[in-house]
Amino acid sequence: MDTTNNLKKPIEKADVLLEFLPYIRRFYDKTIVIKYGGHAMVDEKLKMTFAMDIVMMKYVGINPVVVHGGGPQIGGFLAKLGKDSTFVRGMRVTDKETMDIVEMVLVGSVNKEIVGLINHHGGKAVGLSGKDGNLIRAEKYTLGEEKEKDTPPEIIDLGLVGKVKELNASLITSLVRDGFIPVIAPTGVGDGGETYNINADIVAGEVAAALSAEKLILLTDVQGILDGDGRLIDSIDRAGMDDLIARGVISGGMYPKVKCCLKALRGGVGKAHIIDGRVNHAILLEMFTDRGIGTEVTAA
Repeated sequence: MDTTNNLKKPIEKADVLLEFLPYIRRFYDKTIVIKYGGHAMVDEKLKMTFAMDIVMMKYVGINPVVVHGGGPQIGGFLAKLGKDSTFVRGMRVTDKETMDIVEMVLVGSVNKEIVGLINHHGGKAVGLSGKDGNLIRAEKYTLGEEKEKDTPPEIIDLGLVGKVKELNASLITSLVRDGFIPVIAPTGVGDGGETYNINADIVAGEVAAALSAEKLILLTDVQGILDGDGRLIDSIDRAGMDDLIARGVISGGMYPKVKCCLKALRGGVGKAHIIDGRVNHAILLEMFTDRGIGTEVTAA
């Protein structure tokens, strides 16, 4: 019997595990904020492997905190009701009726599903919305668009779209300390008790900054940040992103993602990563391999 050949595959698996070791040591007891969105939230296989990746992170001593979106699910529900979705710079224009649907889908359906999947695979996840424990205090978010040079910007009213005014980080840290995996729906509560729809990328950046997370990882439906010729940028710093924004290379749905990375870096987060959530086990590939995937964003 050829013992060497029989052990070839197990040895290769052991080598892969050993490649994980320095990263497990580096990130042990560190907080990693993951923004979960895009195709990874609708493909059944990707949903399962995402949950398994999160559970594995917890079991090797890393503290994952999940902030999720739900754009496709919200859009699908609105379409069934015959209601169109309008976006401005990646933000969904949200009237009162749309807000009710957003809250129902994000908090009542999507959040519960993610929590259930993580728990099914051995984790201890707990779902949160911005209203729980006053986790996210919000205020109205408006956009200003310059029409002509040297003229006041036109104010674009997005309805019940909010921005984070104050974040109760102690609630999240208490849950993490007790061994739970927080799963956060991106809604916030205003001073008058009204509910605001907040872009999940923005919430993820605010959470990462408030927790002084080691990393912020954004799952998207693209490879990462692309340059003007459509090529993947492996690594970019804050100045490079400012340049791409100024030249209009970064726009649309990528704009809030980049802005949330900048917010996180300013708040003391070590690095941010924009990666392709359509890749199976994308989080593990980014966290635990030498090559990584997507675009790494650094302060300098």
